[in-house]
Amino acid sequence: MGLLSLLRKLKSAPDQELRILLLGLDNAGKTTLLKKLASEDITQTTPTQGFNIKSVQSDGFKLNVWDIGGQRKIRPYWRNYFENTDVLIYVIDSGDRKRFEETGQELGEILNEEKLAGVPVLIFANKQDLFNAAPASEIAEGLQLHTIRDRTWQIQACSATSGEGVKDGLDWVCKNLKKK
Repeated sequence: MGLLSLLRKLKSAPDQELRILLLGLDNAGKTTLLKKLASEDITQTTPTQGFNIKSVQSDGFKLNVWDIGGQRKIRPYWRNYFENTDVLIYVIDSGDRKRFEETGQELGEILNEEKLAGVPVLIFANKQDLFNAAPASEIAEGLQLHTIRDRTWQIQACSATSGEGVKDGLDWVCKNLKKK
């Protein structure tokens, strides 16, 4: 196969672009996760005062990931980013048990949004490297994820700082989008 035919083949099969919305409460690890996906330095991560956008290549997809700040005052603006979302990734700090109820309420409200109807959701149970982290199964039970019937969903234990579990979550995203 010559170079020209190889280039034609590559050009005829461009990566499918997907819009991924990355949400969760403040300090859940969304920006660290995004930086890890983009293979960037995670040592200098500060609270997001708006949003970050990065494009990441994965499994034949170009993932345009929108990381929106999770502070309480920013959350009402989340709905401005719902349109044309292909996948929702919701990040939970597995070590912050005091905020499980709050994060569950926010996730419930998001899942009831009309613009996100049927959008697959990946829940990252982040910070599994912490000694007090709740296991993903406990979080799934507490959030009653088993009652979600209107979309595909997955909870994935991970540590954004070490990267453990992150690729497994992205593989789930790509696998479920290939079914479309």
